[in-house]
Amino acid sequence: MKQFAVIGLGRFGSSLARTLIRMGYEVLAIDTNEANINNMADVVTHAVQANALEDGVLKSLGIRNFDVVIVAIGQDIQSSILVTVMLKEIGVKKVVAKATNELHGKVLERVGADIVVFPERDMGERVARWLVSRNIIDQINLSPDYSLIEMATPEKFLGKTLQEADLRKKYGVTVLAIRRNGEFIISPGARQVLEKNDILIVIGQNEKLKLFETTD
Repeated sequence: MKQFAVIGLGRFGSSLARTLIRMGYEVLAIDTNEANINNMADVVTHAVQANALEDGVLKSLGIRNFDVVIVAIGQDIQSSILVTVMLKEIGVKKVVAKATNELHGKVLERVGADIVVFPERDMGERVARWLVSRNIIDQINLSPDYSLIEMATPEKFLGKTLQEADLRKKYGVTVLAIRRNGEFIISPGARQVLEKNDILIVIGQNEKLKLFETTD
């Protein structure tokens, strides 16, 4: 099971942490604000009031052992950049950093952030689903109930035709196109064989898509 750490419990960080917990993952939440920690103490696996910039704090929390660390610090751009640098120096495998604008995002990428997210574009719940999915690459919300996703073909379907995979009947989703080697196969037929490295463009109800995204 993946372990996540969220540094910064503002609106974005709290939403992300709550969603990851609901999905069954372990979450360490870190914030300097006592009220924020109290609000999340009964929600996350562990909640710690601490300043991530202080010497030794991140190491003492064993932050290097977490699969993903999300830097969700609010408007303090300098702190978010410094914490990102510290996390990479410690050896964290994947650092996801929240950016307030494009320039901030570019700086975060330069200092080592593996993924930069913009809360205005990427709501906490969407990012959480994306982080824990093995296959999903992108998602477009068409309505509150329906979405279009772009995802890697699950391994269990490789070598099968769309008819054999029977995705519409088994999962209630529809494959609109396949991206293969930079080219698109639009409205693929039932006899289309799914190959390694194929990217599927799929549409369906959110609950159905969620089931399909996590298929083994």
